[in-house]
Amino acid sequence: MSARTPIVLRDADRDDAAALIALWSECAAASLDEGSEAFTQQALWREPGVAEASAALDINLGQPNKRMVVAVADDEIVGATVFSLNTLTPISLTRVLIVTEIQVSPRFRRRSVASMLLSAAAHHGEDNNCEIVVASIPAHSREPHRYLAKIGFNQIAIVRAIQASKLTSRLTGKATNSRDTGKLIAVRRTLRRRQADALGAGTRR
Repeated sequence: MSARTPIVLRDADRDDAAALIALWSECAAASLDEGSEAFTQQALWREPGVAEASAALDINLGQPNKRMVVAVADDEIVGATVFSLNTLTPISLTRVLIVTEIQVSPRFRRRSVASMLLSAAAHHGEDNNCEIVVASIPAHSREPHRYLAKIGFNQIAIVRAIQASKLTSRLTGKATNSRDTGKLIAVRRTLRRRQADALGAGTRR
């Protein structure tokens, strides 16, 4: 019997963009059969191009309080996690570590990859005097939720999402007591953005 491929951890960098797109896409595809909650979550997933992913990595990895660690097997990225330092509330100094991603290739599950990634996050939290670790996981991701509950995580919050344009439209409608007025303002803003994009494209030619 051949030995399992060893898995090593390292910090992510900009050159990992294509590999990370492949990992996120593989994980998203694997969750398609997990019910209506998964379908709702999929609506938020859009596969980026390499240039966009590289630019996003530049932004995220450039934040001093944020780290991204990847798990690598045979030069392939098979897992990743993102964690950042913050305070528990804006008016307290209780430090917390917030884990916002735990992605593991379906082909490498049951290999303790998630445990390795979370352990790296926990050690980073300890090194920075964090008292609490918070994990934000998509609602449909049943296995990660089971795993986190098994090792002692408790549910403390519910995260909800909405498209920014839809939120603006609905809140404007409530503020003016007119749904039609809110929709009209949202349409005007969309048209202004498109005109600005068109002018920008013309300038670059």
